[in-house]
Amino acid sequence: MRAEHRHGHPSAPSGSRRPSATRPRSRAVGVLLVVCAVLLSGCASMPDEGKVDRVDSSHRAEPDSQVRVFGVSPQKGEEPQQIVRGFLEATTSDEATFTTAKEYLTKGLARSWDPFARTTVLSDGPSPGRAHRTAGERGYTVEVSGSRMAVVDGKHAYSPDKGDYTKGFHLSKVKGEWRIDRMPSGLVLGESDFQRIYRPINTYYYALLGPDSESVAGGKDVLVADSIYLRRRIDPVTETVAALLAGPTDWIDPVVTSSFPRGAKLARGQHLSLDDSGALSVHLNARGARADRAQCSRMAAQVLHTVQGQASAKVSKVELAGPDGEGLCEQTREQAEIYEPGRLNGRAARQYFIDDKHRVAAFAGNSEKPKPVEGALGQGKVEMGSVAVSRSEREGAAVTRGRRSLYVASLAQGSDLGEPVLTSKAKSEGDRLTAPSWDGLGDLWVADRDPDSPRLLRLRGGTETPEEVTVPGLRKGQRIESLRIASDGVRIALRVQEPNGRRTLQLGRVERSGTVEKPEVTVAELRPVAPQMEDVVAASWAGGSRLVVVGRESGSVQQLQYMETDGSVSNQPTLPGINDVTGVAASEDEDKPLLADSEDGIVRLPPDANWKTLTGSGSEPVYPG
Repeated sequence: MRAEHRHGHPSAPSGSRRPSATRPRSRAVGVLLVVCAVLLSGCASMPDEGKVDRVDSSHRAEPDSQVRVFGVSPQKGEEPQQIVRGFLEATTSDEATFTTAKEYLTKGLARSWDPFARTTVLSDGPSPGRAHRTAGERGYTVEVSGSRMAVVDGKHAYSPDKGDYTKGFHLSKVKGEWRIDRMPSGLVLGESDFQRIYRPINTYYYALLGPDSESVAGGKDVLVADSIYLRRRIDPVTETVAALLAGPTDWIDPVVTSSFPRGAKLARGQHLSLDDSGALSVHLNARGARADRAQCSRMAAQVLHTVQGQASAKVSKVELAGPDGEGLCEQTREQAEIYEPGRLNGRAARQYFIDDKHRVAAFAGNSEKPKPVEGALGQGKVEMGSVAVSRSEREGAAVTRGRRSLYVASLAQGSDLGEPVLTSKAKSEGDRLTAPSWDGLGDLWVADRDPDSPRLLRLRGGTETPEEVTVPGLRKGQRIESLRIASDGVRIALRVQEPNGRRTLQLGRVERSGTVEKPEVTVAELRPVAPQMEDVVAASWAGGSRLVVVGRESGSVQQLQYMETDGSVSNQPTLPGINDVTGVAASEDEDKPLLADSEDGIVRLPPDANWKTLTGSGSEPVYPG
């Protein structure tokens, strides 16, 4: 098979000798086909002569391809820029321990270099410049530059981070050959290589709900997704469990906890994989083996749900053992269902919206014939403009058409509307109440955009006196335009209007403390979810660590896109286009179809299909939540 060439010679330092022009160089990159098609009568034989050509990293294997890429050792007589380029290409290989990449380093640096300290992601890949001498030093320095778009830290957490990247790679001669003797720890990869080598997975930890954990059954057993990036092909189950045991990423850490004892790690020498029955056996070190049986069951549930999220087969059982193989506990798939991620989300029997008579109405399941809900919100005595339904689907909260007042009422027949539970004093409709949102604990969240007193508010149980929630990350001139809280109650997506009118999407961490009588709630450490978008129109939770976002990138048309909570673009398939979307609704249950409010009315996106109009007259579609 023939791979793509990359032509041209790297620049050599002044006074040094270039490779002969009669012998053009291409660094070889081995490509191994892992699986031959079993339907063919046989695999084609590989040629035993001829050169292996360099594969340009932008044209290498697709993320889910069965082609594996391996680096090639440095060649004799290579100049400093060629050595740096060869090293950077070797770090994009599918080698577990970067054996070939380390051949480009001096022995001392090869021992001290930590490739996992951090990974810098560049939009167009790293570009080595000309080699130059550093004043007062021997050897040469090659500047590697590019346009930085993100960083993955030592805990595998992805963070958008735009800016220029320039780092010096210093080289000296070892036995007559140039080798890198000084450079930053970590990796630097182009976006295409990063997407090929890494994939997002969810590790799971238990939510810290403070005094609010008592308000719902199993409030101490709510699993929260923590999105991280791990290499796709290098012992994926082992790496996933090891990352889980290492603990949550820094951003989510204050609102979650792990059942694993401090210092718990995998026992040495393990390579984890599911057996033929889907069972997984994990041996822990001595510290991990200290847990009692109840704690061990919670640990096993964390492992089961974390591994299940990235395993192609169903995990039937997780067995935990000590370093010598002594059994600690086991948790079957059925037993672990009580810890199932997203269980506070409910089952979403219906989809809700505001009909043309400004009543709260609903579609039942996949029905295309909506009808007003039972109870006061479906009677139309007060015209409504937006709605949120509790995840139990027993109560609804609706904001009036002029966005002045918030009503909460039962969805049961004969319920009374009563008085509004909240009223905005703002003069303009656009400055009044946002659409509300329910968490899985039964609490209702809403923002008042009143310029004189902008506030984020929580109503415990949906009916208690509104309590203001502090958001320290909001700067002067910023205000919340809309919100969606996750079912777990510890993460909230806020659409924030900037002083210049631009609207961004921020994720906040919900920190709960105090007592049942005097709770304290703060939304801390806002971080961008869709940094590439110039203007965000709408957003909705679409999974345990995923949102669907409607917005525009600079100079582009409106688009719908799945985004991970860490701000990276999801690996979900591209959504089909649709015109002039003003709202979007998804469920944390990923089997539910997407809904959108568009110029054609409310539309639904069934699996493996295109958008289909549900009603041309309604607006503001939502799932419970």
